[in-house]
Amino acid sequence: MAVRRLNHAVLYIREVARSVAFYTEVLGFTVDVEIPGRAAFLSAPGSDNDHDLGLFAVGPDAPGPENGRIGLYHLAWEVGTLGDLAAIAARLRERGALVGATDHLVSKSLYARDPDGNEFEVMWRVPRADWPGADEADRLRPLDLAAALERWGPDLLTGAAAGSAT
Repeated sequence: MAVRRLNHAVLYIREVARSVAFYTEVLGFTVDVEIPGRAAFLSAPGSDNDHDLGLFAVGPDAPGPENGRIGLYHLAWEVGTLGDLAAIAARLRERGALVGATDHLVSKSLYARDPDGNEFEVMWRVPRADWPGADEADRLRPLDLAAALERWGPDLLTGAAAGSAT
């Protein structure tokens, strides 16, 4: 049996309402089911999944993630267009949640932390025809979102979004 894709992620968080507000307002998720104070299940726009993100509250005094410890480093959410990525970048900046931005040559990526310190990536996949050759060793460069928007425009659908846009 071969794995096809990540279906959903589940995170431990401190407060359901605070995390639901963050993921709905910043990433545009919608709430499918919420058990007040205990859990919530959210979906990304256009998703065919039952849910894409589960949130389980463990209490306001629970310790947060620690750098350099065993455990999940981050999740990556893919957006369809660079315009989507730019809009999310603005919302992340407004909340003080943006912690980095990288050009991986095959993707343009933002890195952020949710209110509990869980790190995640929001990325746009570069069209496959524009990927660098295997000899390109340095794939960690500063992200120049303005240059990427100038090259591909804000509305070019790539990745899974392009496949479902037909």
